[in-house]
Order: sequence, then structure tokens, then C-alpha cells
Amino acid sequence: MMASPDKKIYFLSDFHLGAPDHNSSLVREKKVVAFLEHIRHSASAIFIVGDIFDFWYEYKKVVPKGYTRLLGKLAEITDSGVPVYVFVGNHDMWMSGYFEQELNIPVYHQPQTFEWNGKKFLIGHGDGLGPGDHGYKFIKKIFRNPLCQWLFGQLHPTWGIGLANYFSRKSREKTGSSDEVFLGEENEWLVIYCKEVLQQVQYDYFVFGHRHLPLNIALPRNSRYVNLGDWIRNFTYASFDGTDVQLHKWEG
Repeated sequence: MMASPDKKIYFLSDFHLGAPDHNSSLVREKKVVAFLEHIRHSASAIFIVGDIFDFWYEYKKVVPKGYTRLLGKLAEITDSGVPVYVFVGNHDMWMSGYFEQELNIPVYHQPQTFEWNGKKFLIGHGDGLGPGDHGYKFIKKIFRNPLCQWLFGQLHPTWGIGLANYFSRKSREKTGSSDEVFLGEENEWLVIYCKEVLQQVQYDYFVFGHRHLPLNIALPRNSRYVNLGDWIRNFTYASFDGTDVQLHKWEG
């Protein structure tokens, strides 16, 4: 996999498909699909860095209804030979083989290191990293616990998905518009996390989602922290041309 001005590596995240309702989710899904079609011929790889769905759980024989346009487009892209990589987010961490088997897409549950053109990247969704947010970190351990996931899977999908959608909606109501506000470098948890990592390991770029705020911040040691924003309000993405990472806004 190489990056160049003609063949770029693309990064996007946080579609939250399914929220807040079917009709508005469908509008966003069509925008994402149009963007993927737009970049597919210039992409050497595509990274989707978490929270594709506002909720996703793979029962043994059932996956959530809907999202056929996106899933079909991803299958078309991977079938054409362009690799796609997916990271789980805090809303869709319960992936367990469907994307790998049906779409030929690797799924990562932790941040991963990649290197292209001599540039080293740390890529992940970003949830639970850095200081603070202890309540979520505790809940994340429960959600990632195999026994807890199995127990949830014993619920009928109507009850399980309905319950998950209720709590996801409550979480959004609690967060409100706080994602729109930049807290300053000293208070942004992911910036703090990146600086801590740089004390041990050198990276040229940290690429995360989760924050829903497009950011491109210079870090010590000639490193940069890039947050991909979202596809709810910002419709932003990043590209790597082999030399530099740039943030863009999709106007299509």
C-alpha cells in the first residue's frame, strides 16, 4: 500500500448511522456512499475509524436491519481491490466477524500502528484514551467483557437493540453540543494522550475520531494530532498523499 498525489489514503469516522431516526440517518448514509464513490478510484486504502453505526451488535444469526447502501458500497470497493480497514467505536464495538466474512474488511478493536512512505501513524477511534472519563472507562470494560456480551446476546434482538438505542439516545442528550467546543490543548484528553505516547514512541501522525470536532494540532517532536470530525455536522475527512495529512470538508 502506497500513498502519492494520485493514490491517497483516506480517513473518516463517526457516521452514527441509525441516529436520531431512519430518515435523517438515510440522508447521511447517502452522503457517505457518495463520498466513497467519489474517492474509490483515487484511494490506495480507506480507513473508517469508528462509530459507523449509532448501535451495532452481531447476534449469531442476526445483524441490525438497514444500512444496505453503505454495506453494498463497501463490498463493491473491496471487491475491486481497494483495501478498507474499520475500527470499532464506543457505539459499535460489538463486531465479531460479519465485516471480515461478508466484506473482506479487517476490524480493529484497539489503536494500531501503520507506516507508509516513511511516516509512522497511530490510528484508533480514541474512546477511553488519555486522563479522565473514568465512568466510561469502567463501562467500556463491562461492554468488552465476553460474558457480558454473551448475556446481551441472549436477549431477543427486538429487546436488545431497542434497549441499546434508548441508552444511546440518552447519551447524546447528555452530551448535547459539547462536542462542538474546543477545550484547549491542555484540556483535550486525546492531545494529552498523544503527548504522553510521544515521550515513549515517535509517531508522525495520530489519527483519531470520537471527538466529533475536526482538529489538526501540532505536537512536540514534529508530530501532529488529527481528529476526523464527524458526518453529522461537519462531513470532514483526512487524506494522506505520501507527504502530509490534510483535513478536508466534503461538499458533495
